[in-house]
Amino acid sequence: MSPIGVFDSGYGGLTVLREIRSLMPHYDYLYLGDNARAPYGPRSFERVYEFTLQAVCRLFDMGSPLVILACNTASAKALRTIQQHDLPSLDPSRRVLGVIRPTVEAVGDLTLTRHIGIVATQGTTSSRTYELEMAKLHPDIAVTSQACPMWVPLVENYEFDGSGADYFVQRDIQTLLERDPLIDVIILGCTHFPLLYNKIRAYTPTHVKLISQGEYVSRSLEDYLRRHADIEARLSRGGHARFLTTDDAAKFASAATVFLGSSVLAEQTSL
Repeated sequence: MSPIGVFDSGYGGLTVLREIRSLMPHYDYLYLGDNARAPYGPRSFERVYEFTLQAVCRLFDMGSPLVILACNTASAKALRTIQQHDLPSLDPSRRVLGVIRPTVEAVGDLTLTRHIGIVATQGTTSSRTYELEMAKLHPDIAVTSQACPMWVPLVENYEFDGSGADYFVQRDIQTLLERDPLIDVIILGCTHFPLLYNKIRAYTPTHVKLISQGEYVSRSLEDYLRRHADIEARLSRGGHARFLTTDDAAKFASAATVFLGSSVLAEQTSL
């Protein structure tokens, strides 16, 4: 097998994998969650880079010619270094892509006020990667980022539909919109956040669009494979998905059902 590798620090990347498989079910996929060392959000740039590179190497060793970093923190803190520094020596014929640039590319057509908001982990907001990418592609758009450190724990403790989530979601959305009342698009800049969509929608004005990344990342990947026939030709087409975790496999499989909407078998691995 030569599957598309999908990496995340934990479960959130499953929301991206779900959209990719829905659009392109014929390829094989290999998902790796570093649950034992999650969350990545509060970790330093150096540590996130180290962990992400280990995961990319593991997916390469297992046959993936293309790896998607389905994690905003890894995309923000490690992607550029891996692409520019490590790939030439690891294997210049392989590719590593992230989730931030496809989201930024799409948002230009979605905002009328040219003011957008980002809700994300502390690691993603402190990296300012969204601001840097937006300045390259859409220099006329004003970006306001809001760190939401409690949102990932809420999701991973299955409180995304519970009353416990309301206080934190309402507080953070209110703070974001007070900082820039002209915002008309909010990017959910963490792959966990789609599970909080109903809560976020409830505390966001109806004229403000909410952008989940999976849809845009999957479309971008489809276009990428169309434009890079050499990579696309190397991918196997069995329609299978395999799931690896650095933590307990049974626990991962149980949580994956929530994120994917279907049951999976998982295997424990180490990095």
